[in-house]
Amino acid sequence: MPGMVPRHWCLQTSPQTSHQANHHAIDSSLLDRRQDLLWLGHCSRALARHYCAYLASLLTIHVSLTATLQTQAIDDLYRSVTQTKDAEKEAEGKKIIEEIAKIKYEVQHDRALTPIEDDGYPDVSIYNEELKKLGSPTWLNVPWLYTECYLFRRISTHFARSTHWKNYDVFARQKMSTFRSSRPAVVELASKYKELVEQLHKNKGAAQDEAAEKLLFTEMCEICLWGNATDLSLLTSLTYEDIQKLQGSEARKASEKNIVVNDLPAVYELLKKAKAEGKAERRVDIVLDNAGFELYVDLILAGYLLSAGLATNIVLHPKSIPWFVSDVLPGDFAQLLSAIASPKRFYETPSEEEELQGKTPEPLSAADSESLAFLFQEWSQFHAEGQLILRPNRYWTHPGPFWQLPEEAKELYEDLKASEVVIFKGDLNYRKLTGDANWDAATPFTEALKNLGPGSGLNILALRTCKADVVVGLQPGEDEKLLATEGGGGDSGSRKWAWSGKWAVVSFSGGK
Repeated sequence: MPGMVPRHWCLQTSPQTSHQANHHAIDSSLLDRRQDLLWLGHCSRALARHYCAYLASLLTIHVSLTATLQTQAIDDLYRSVTQTKDAEKEAEGKKIIEEIAKIKYEVQHDRALTPIEDDGYPDVSIYNEELKKLGSPTWLNVPWLYTECYLFRRISTHFARSTHWKNYDVFARQKMSTFRSSRPAVVELASKYKELVEQLHKNKGAAQDEAAEKLLFTEMCEICLWGNATDLSLLTSLTYEDIQKLQGSEARKASEKNIVVNDLPAVYELLKKAKAEGKAERRVDIVLDNAGFELYVDLILAGYLLSAGLATNIVLHPKSIPWFVSDVLPGDFAQLLSAIASPKRFYETPSEEEELQGKTPEPLSAADSESLAFLFQEWSQFHAEGQLILRPNRYWTHPGPFWQLPEEAKELYEDLKASEVVIFKGDLNYRKLTGDANWDAATPFTEALKNLGPGSGLNILALRTCKADVVVGLQPGEDEKLLATEGGGGDSGSRKWAWSGKWAVVSFSGGK
């Protein structure tokens, strides 16, 4: 397809599928590049730039994968193993550590990827069939998306095959620690949300200012978009009385200047129209990304949509296995609710690090505790009444792009068609929606979705802060402007402006 080249660790010279890419591969060993450097001297300047970018990407994945394995997986599991009093559990935990250490060794020495051991789940065959199609790839010579997914799926199988560690999440400790460190933003947003919802309840049934409602919807979606990077200036005026003051203000301009594609107006009109038509069930789905504060703001958005009557039901889609370190599992939802149910215990109990440093957390104010209790009551009631539900599916941890959804998960696909809009959160979900391909940045989002675009029966909204090269839907020339910004990448062959999370896209496709 014109403009689309799958992103691959090996250098590619023409558009192709990832299955066809191996014959274009250059030896990816980080230890000996002498022959490649000799070859590079005969290349064109443009090709040389791309190759240098490729070498940099090899180093990035090497560092990223080994850090994930050591700091976030092995260290956490070792800590838990040393704390157990069960000899069998301890021995089994040590065995899993050995298996993860083996993966780390394979990454460091660029060894061949091996088939994932059967743990009873059908997606193992999907991974292994894809691996077979790729030939005999090594860790640094394989499509980027596949190797990342393969890493977490392979780690998962060692826990799934165990007796004592089946449901253990090696990243859970880190996820809750991160949420705890977000305390200032958590309590401030809880306070603003409480004020907003109380006013919505008070004004229920009364005519609302449409411009104010639209702007409020935009504010809530942008808070959800930026997640951990939330600018607290967005939280200053979340009431109908003050919201109009925000129109045209510097705060609004600042919050939107880094959103390079913004289709939120179309989504607001969609939900408003469904509400005006009096549809009995107006469902919104959210395919979740990160746990911690980002899940918290996802729930803020969900609660707002329900309270404002822009949706009658929210379906949250978490992952089924520990995934990309910080992705939401059903247990993360339960832990977050537990934290805000007992906020004083959660925030005022010293962490292990604070105990070692002799520090005592600041006590929560009565107002902060009240705001968090309000959130817990609201969300628990929505959950109990079936308006806010979790629906995990193993499909979300398959290795391929979401283009394969209609074939690989027909039941899920048909279920999603019942939704007014399916919101995909985060960078990884965006990469999977677009096939993680090297699209021209001006390619329409609807085209990059392929069979999930127009005619698919799905309305799709991607909320994504950019942390990888893949980006579509930009106006012609916009990518070049961003490349020319400081640190944007210039003529290096890399779209560096899209790496830092500073820029965002809010892309909509009306597939119904």
